[in-house]
Amino acid sequence: MALFSGLSERLSHIFSKMTKRGRLTELEIKEAMREVRVALLEADVNYLVAKDFISKVSAKAVGEEVLKSLTPAQQVIKIVNEELIALMGSTNSKLQVSPKPPTVIMMCGLQGAGKTTMCAKLGAYLKKSGKKPLLVACDIYRPAAIEQLNVVGKQAGCEVFEKGMQNPDKTSRQAVEHALKQGFDTVIIDTAGRLHINEELMKELEKIKSEVSPAEILLTVDSMTGQDAVTVAQAFNERLDITGVILTKLDGDTRGGAALSIRAITNKPIKFCGVGEKIGDIEPFYPDRIASRILGMGDVLTLIEKAQEAVTEEEAKKLEKAFRENSFTFEDYLAQLENMKKIGSLNDIIGMIPGLSGKLKGVTVDEKQIARNKAIIQSMTPKERRSPELIKSSQRKRIAEGSGTTIQDVNTLLRQFEQSKEMMKQMKSKKGLRAFM
Repeated sequence: MALFSGLSERLSHIFSKMTKRGRLTELEIKEAMREVRVALLEADVNYLVAKDFISKVSAKAVGEEVLKSLTPAQQVIKIVNEELIALMGSTNSKLQVSPKPPTVIMMCGLQGAGKTTMCAKLGAYLKKSGKKPLLVACDIYRPAAIEQLNVVGKQAGCEVFEKGMQNPDKTSRQAVEHALKQGFDTVIIDTAGRLHINEELMKELEKIKSEVSPAEILLTVDSMTGQDAVTVAQAFNERLDITGVILTKLDGDTRGGAALSIRAITNKPIKFCGVGEKIGDIEPFYPDRIASRILGMGDVLTLIEKAQEAVTEEEAKKLEKAFRENSFTFEDYLAQLENMKKIGSLNDIIGMIPGLSGKLKGVTVDEKQIARNKAIIQSMTPKERRSPELIKSSQRKRIAEGSGTTIQDVNTLLRQFEQSKEMMKQMKSKKGLRAFM
């Protein structure tokens, strides 16, 4: 599912109408801004935030420079993009690092927001950055919370410090002492959540804060709860003076209200977002990239970063060589399917490519078909993978039976493969092949 698909589609529709008109009058721009305001409110953006946003965009959009421009619609879209970025905090806000280790990160939030899993995700992310994080179990109330942290901590490759049911403030203090002795440079404390905000919870969190003086107090909120997430952020910020927010489930049916409202209401940055269920599904929050995706402009930088993590330089060079020499085989094809799986779902990838999500609006990629294609290739002999022209009717029948598919499925894949090779042949003449890779 594309990020904020509902809001993105509404805005695309509004802007496409503007683009068709050519020159715009002040009245037409104001009418478009009214539609944008309704789209924001339907996306569960805070009323005051939406009102202020439209006021700022309108003030710039009805200026003489825009009205007399040859491309006024593009100018308005540019202004909306700039204001969206400003609304979400302008730049990526990095984690604070203590001058004297360990850096203590206190994670807080309500039950069900995904806080415990996010502790492990953050640990895995920091570990990839060369840090040595220690996870600390301080949720002594929710059944199996400590066990859950142990399980996800193991998946993240992070050690978990726990002292059973003793007071969380005492456990957090002992964890910092343990980190100092054992050389951990980061301590991530998983605090208790509640179904609702209450005084008991806040006092306990204040005690932990007082005990360990965290460099970061990160609030985990469920982005699917929209305005409720903003209300929760306000309440936690008033009591704990949080340093930032982590949005979970940004890959789900998110309307966008939380992401577009939290910064404006709390004046605290969104630092990370959860984009899936796997331990590695965590991304730093970049306002400019999110704004670009909301407006259907893609997110090439995030796509490149994901590709660089999934594909080694050696693999990229090997693939480029196969493209150039027209020697691309089913073995290369299979390797690319595996790499794409590491990057994410094809539907997510499509949403990050500029212009493609709009052209393929309503089209979803059948991930099961990709699995079927893999099974077909794996049922081929090594010789057949390297030389598909050897695959005749008898071989096709054997491959279909071996992969649990039909001969028609095998024929379709072979045809698609030949079309892909033909496309690569055409790309060889273009200078952009290396950039494309």
